[in-house]
Amino acid sequence: MPPIPKDDWFNDIAAFLGKAYWAPDTGRVMAFTKGTVQEVDYIVDALGLAPGMRVLDVGCGPGRHALELAGRGIAVHGVDLSPEFIELARAGVGGLPATFEVLDVRALDAVAEFDAAICLCQGGFGLLGGEDDEAVFGRIVAAIRPGGALALSAFSSYFALRWIEDGDRFDPENGVNHEVATLRNAAGDETTADLWTTCFTARELRLLAAAAHLTEISVSGVTPGAYGNGPVTLERPELLLLARVPLAS
Repeated sequence: MPPIPKDDWFNDIAAFLGKAYWAPDTGRVMAFTKGTVQEVDYIVDALGLAPGMRVLDVGCGPGRHALELAGRGIAVHGVDLSPEFIELARAGVGGLPATFEVLDVRALDAVAEFDAAICLCQGGFGLLGGEDDEAVFGRIVAAIRPGGALALSAFSSYFALRWIEDGDRFDPENGVNHEVATLRNAAGDETTADLWTTCFTARELRLLAAAAHLTEISVSGVTPGAYGNGPVTLERPELLLLARVPLAS
């Protein structure tokens, strides 16, 4: 397995993919980005989001969740390390209540500014190479006001190991799965790229949430575009953590 990179390795992938990753006006989008509306429907209901609330989208990518939330009257601030993704997100704002910022999640320093935070599709959390997970989780939680809510998804270690493909390498010490993927951009050009995805167990996510003093903690097994409160299984690729920041005593 190649060494896990410590830098912003995903930026080159984001720059190559551009609009092929996600854009409403192109059919060349990643399959896992096609369920945005269903995912947001579920998150809005589960977190009790309403127009006028402020939401932080960590690892927002080109803004697919943020812009969908903003279209429902929810003010969203999205942060992502990729300048190309942030440019795409800003291009979709129009008159929506959404702002976007190029920011490394490891430098996030917001304190009690948002009614909720989301970190979905491995955005800003599943690409850290098995390091800084607890610190980054704490920074996300710190950005939420007392009584606010969190929704965070992570790739499942159970699924990664159960369905590991030829050529993939799973690092059991760090919980990182390495694969070489073939990518195609909006122009139809192809390239291969190394991907390192940090995977988690449901217990690890619950322990992270408990260590951050969150309450109402739940972890469900989900599939992109089919979020719900179903059980964690070997067949569901992602884990969805929902939790709440306790009210100040």
